[in-house]
Amino acid sequence: QVQLVESGGGLVQPGGSLRLSCAASGIIFKLYTMAWYRQGPGKQRELVAGISSNNRTNYPASATGRFTISRDNAKNTMYLQMNSLKPEDTAVYYCNAAFGLARAYWGQGTQVTVSS
Repeated sequence: QVQLVESGGGLVQPGGSLRLSCAASGIIFKLYTMAWYRQGPGKQRELVAGISSNNRTNYPASATGRFTISRDNAKNTMYLQMNSLKPEDTAVYYCNAAFGLARAYWGQGTQVTVSS
């Protein structure tokens, strides 16, 4: 059974930082492309950051310079370090694991709220 469990969300003030984690089980983690997505209130789900099986990273323009994705294959865990958070970063953040086009899994999400 595949499980992706996110943690690390919470309430933070504007300008603050959070580190999200995604612990994976039931997959050969090192083979999967991992990614963080988010869905804000009334918005579509969007890509925040991705990291391939060989540690190649990609970020949309909105996250470049503020967010850093990483992975620890020994711990089957992916991370998202978020700095200089803004109110518009408020969203549910989801972990995604993909193996080509054939397999994709989602976590249950973790809430991030940026507010003073």
